Amino acid sequence: MTGLLEINSLGKRFGGFVALESISLSVQPGERVGLIGPNGSGKSTLVNCICGTLHNEAGSVHFDGHLLDGATAHQRTRRGLARTFQLPRPFASLSLIDNVRIPLLYTVAARGGALRAAHDIDERCADLLREVGLDAKARHLPRDLTQVEMRKLELARAMAAEPKLLMADESMAGLTHSEVEEILTLLNRLNGQGVTIILIEHIMRAVMSFSQRLVVLVSGRMIADGEPNEVVRNPEVERAYLGQ
Repeated sequence: MTGLLEINSLGKRFGGFVALESISLSVQPGERVGLIGPNGSGKSTLVNCICGTLHNEAGSVHFDGHLLDGATAHQRTRRGLARTFQLPRPFASLSLIDNVRIPLLYTVAARGGALRAAHDIDERCADLLREVGLDAKARHLPRDLTQVEMRKLELARAMAAEPKLLMADESMAGLTHSEVEEILTLLNRLNGQGVTIILIEHIMRAVMSFSQRLVVLVSGRMIADGEPNEVVRNPEVERAYLGQ
């Protein structure tokens, strides 16, 4: 295996419905990969199979040289996989800093590290919130946040797991142009720090701006994988996704 993430002939069914069919994909360390496709194309199913929320019936997933088939979601997190969700899922009754503290403490304990001093944990939580521009609201509850701030908190919580690969699932849905730019800036900064990122997104200008490679799913099949400008000129992609 040469990539950080290696997916080979992955298949997933729900009864008689084929959600994913023979998906093969390699993602290299440090890459920025865009994953697009119409609603129902299998994007979220693929993410869930990678993260362990769902289990594939066919094919295999390797991450960082380890076979993940059969591994639970939390075991995959320990390996360095993290994700954000289309609908942010913070702990509503906890402050922002405590929302970040929980995955951070889990990560330290799960990877066999010595439990850091409370001061060190607090500093790391503050750093994570500072990275996403939420340090001034560290003691606030999630209900006090705007939509874009909720997306930023979701990213901070994912980064608390210290991932090697982050899957950002529609982190920009419903945001304004300027807010999309804020999230793109954050994702590029994280990538610059060495985090490999798969961006699942419908906002094409954001995907085109961010991605080094573009992968297209339609009806559970991968119909394109390549340089973004070439992929969007692919006639099959134009017909199936761009509506041209």
